[in-house]
Amino acid sequence: MTPVPEQPNFYEQMGGHDTFVRLVDAFYEGVASDEVLRPMYPEDDLGPAKERLTQFLEQYWGGPTTYSEQRGHPRLRMRHAPFHVDPSARDRWLTHMRAAVVSLGLPPLQEETLWSYLSRAAFAMVNTFEPPAPHA
Repeated sequence: MTPVPEQPNFYEQMGGHDTFVRLVDAFYEGVASDEVLRPMYPEDDLGPAKERLTQFLEQYWGGPTTYSEQRGHPRLRMRHAPFHVDPSARDRWLTHMRAAVVSLGLPPLQEETLWSYLSRAAFAMVNTFEPPAPHA
């Protein structure tokens, strides 16, 4: 019996590390100038946030497990709990992420698979429906 060749996982189908770096770089281009989202990143340099998101997405889609090796279980809701993630922040996140996904020029099935996950994740991160407190 001839062994069936192993099918590439989604991470590999997407183009691996380079594709996820392009996705995250494009996403953070939008975040960098977003007056609602940018303050949620306490570091002056978005580089560490880019690295974390790239590692998380790579691991989620079957790539290297660097994220868990360095940071433990993702615990997305817990990690986002300190931030005011209301529907407006979610929608802004989705706007920047949608532009990033489209910029990749993926085949339709890959684009829809990726976008479906990202949009569900964004809705799951909403942790308040209260308007943000005014700045003092």
